[in-house]
Amino acid sequence: MRRVLITGAHGFTGGYIRDDLVSAGYQVTGTCVGGLPREGELRLDITSLEDCRHVIETVRPDFIVHLAAISFVAHEVPLDMYRVNVLGTLNLLQACADVGHRPDKILIVSSANVYGNAGGVIDESIAPEPVNHYGASKSAMENLVKTWFDRLPIIVVRPFNYTGRGQAARFLIPKIVWHFVNRRPVIELGNLDVARDFSDVRTVAKLYRELLESDVGSEVVNICSGKPYTLEQVLETVSEASGHKLEVRVNPAFVRENEVKVLVGSTEKLRRLAPEVQPFDFSETIKWMVNSEDGRS
Repeated sequence: MRRVLITGAHGFTGGYIRDDLVSAGYQVTGTCVGGLPREGELRLDITSLEDCRHVIETVRPDFIVHLAAISFVAHEVPLDMYRVNVLGTLNLLQACADVGHRPDKILIVSSANVYGNAGGVIDESIAPEPVNHYGASKSAMENLVKTWFDRLPIIVVRPFNYTGRGQAARFLIPKIVWHFVNRRPVIELGNLDVARDFSDVRTVAKLYRELLESDVGSEVVNICSGKPYTLEQVLETVSEASGHKLEVRVNPAFVRENEVKVLVGSTEKLRRLAPEVQPFDFSETIKWMVNSEDGRS
């Protein structure tokens, strides 16, 4: 049974990846920051090189999925993003070298935020131009990780927006779903004339496993659907799935200046590297989320 280490296993994505890997026959060890570790978990402060060495030496994983990060763009202490996202990732790689362990593959999760305000269909050749600390920390992380490409088998993924059951309500799709399912008369949103690329978290989990199992290394890959969905389409889809209509109001506090109207990733490279994964249709994802929120199976 092959061993997988998932850092940041308690986050939104971690549980889905764990379930997918376990169902495929892997032995999975997750990490947590504080509290009592659950069964099959180890405590890990990613900013501690000694902690990273201990975990790598203990598990000696065949694969690593590195999710541990501060991913909320509006996090109050920007410096934390650099400590965790950049130095924490460096610690993990250094720990592998220090204990003399070379996994078969390390999947490092970056973000499409590195592209900044680039518009249109974005492929991996577009130069990163981050416009916030989160994007800047992920871009800096990528630059450091690339210096390890000749020493460790690494693939860097840049996920665009994805959603699903269990995602925090501060994110757009869960916020919209909550308002419709709870029969709210009004929802306040920001820019309405935008279109974004949305994937299902279950698809993302399968793509990560497929990339782990592939012979791909020293690559940067977009994780995306390749399809732009307008905010109007999102609202209509959730309305149809929930059987509810509401009033949409623009709250100036939520409006971003110079908002990119269309942001969508190119799937050309992804489909070449992970051709077997069939993505969920966006309407299926919304129905799945709506049924969870209102208590239906």
